Amino acid sequence: MRVLYLDVDSLRPDHLGCYGYHRNTSPNLDALARTGVRFENLYATDTPCLPSRTAFFLGDFGTTTGVVNHGGRFADLAPTGDRDFRSTHGANALAAVLRRAGVSTCSISPFPFRHTAYQVWYGFEETHDTGKGGLENADEMWVPVERWLRSNGERDDWFLHVNFWDPHTPYDTPTEFGNPFEGDDIDPWITDDVLARQNESFGPHSAAEVPGYDDRLPARWRMGTGRLQNRADAKLHMDGYDTGIRYADAYLGRILDLLDSLGVRDETAIVVSADHGESQGELNVWGDHQTADQSCNRLPLVMVWPGVTDGLAGRAFSGLHYHFDLAASFVEWLGGSLPETHQGVPLTETLRGGPGRPYLVLSHGAWSCQRSVRWGNWLFCRTYHTGLKDLPTWMLFDLEADPHETTNLAGKRREAMGEGLRLMDKWLGDQMPRAPRGDPLWGVVQEDGPLHANERSPEWAAYLDRLRHTGRAYHADRLATFGGRPMRSGLE
Repeated sequence: MRVLYLDVDSLRPDHLGCYGYHRNTSPNLDALARTGVRFENLYATDTPCLPSRTAFFLGDFGTTTGVVNHGGRFADLAPTGDRDFRSTHGANALAAVLRRAGVSTCSISPFPFRHTAYQVWYGFEETHDTGKGGLENADEMWVPVERWLRSNGERDDWFLHVNFWDPHTPYDTPTEFGNPFEGDDIDPWITDDVLARQNESFGPHSAAEVPGYDDRLPARWRMGTGRLQNRADAKLHMDGYDTGIRYADAYLGRILDLLDSLGVRDETAIVVSADHGESQGELNVWGDHQTADQSCNRLPLVMVWPGVTDGLAGRAFSGLHYHFDLAASFVEWLGGSLPETHQGVPLTETLRGGPGRPYLVLSHGAWSCQRSVRWGNWLFCRTYHTGLKDLPTWMLFDLEADPHETTNLAGKRREAMGEGLRLMDKWLGDQMPRAPRGDPLWGVVQEDGPLHANERSPEWAAYLDRLRHTGRAYHADRLATFGGRPMRSGLE
């Protein structure tokens, strides 16, 4: 079997046509979904990029790998203490397991160098770093992908991992591609009133500071604006994100055409997913990935797999799954054996009508320290460190009624909140015997917070000054008092 795994950075499912989006962002992926299957509730265990891909390729939670941050001690793998000639992580990584099953493996990605995260490449026979650290457009990724497929595509038994980066900021789709969404409106939940409230609030990558800690849009950022004061501004921003998706989708189409021309498409599994989603206004985060929630941890998964998805064309599966369940599926469907350390459960039973997992626990440790539980229609969030955002300790959202997390029900639905606490405590109790450094989120708090919003960083101090000079001194004063601790419970 041949497998193409396209891993699109920052791709949230509800901005894809096959997941119900009103803009035509993904015609090639939508056509693939009509011939294959899609999963509605696949989530990254740990976000953002470095924790997510570490968990995926090693098949374990951040509590065990130790990787939950983008810097500090908790951006590196925790020592296992039982190293043999090869490390446990290296021997049991996805590509290493596939190699033992007789599958040739290749990864084309700048990601390991970008984050010094070479555990993602453990076991790969071939690797290709495209060299721009994630600033590559799809046309630049296409060059080595085309070369590899023309040289190897007709062989049997290969697994090719490819990164696309276009939905990730900066929104720098080539100018000649234009704006396919110039005449398309944005989601109605984004109103001028919502944006006015967000501008009175604070946070890096908020409506008042879209690029980060200020509102100066870098030159490379070809689409968008540095501050979102009204719906017209928000549309400029959203057009940039959606155009990135459409550009990546165009090059997915080129890959599929090449597989057709080689005569191997019908014998190739095509799998499209992501490392994390992207907040676009949720919790006042725009164009970034800073929380353990629906917008950031939920991933798309569209898949056509000969012999596995046959007879299921167009089906959608709503069961809850972790992203490393997909990695476990790769191993099972390619004839490998899952190591005992791998926490993934193959998607096979779900495709046969199974219910999926009863609940999921999600974490984030690079922009905030937050852990959440996802079950039924509910998302329950516990914030340990706000990362310079107006996040309370407790949040509870009914995702069916409120998918954009606008109304915190923690103070009103105490029974659901209690169930979230119970499930989180149970999961932590199960995980701590396997956690070589205890709960890594508390470790990040002890380091004065996550890398991108650390209380000791010059950016933190400069941002408080900015708040004082932009009419938001009240927030600066409270941040000076509370630091990264939540300033309210959320039960008010």
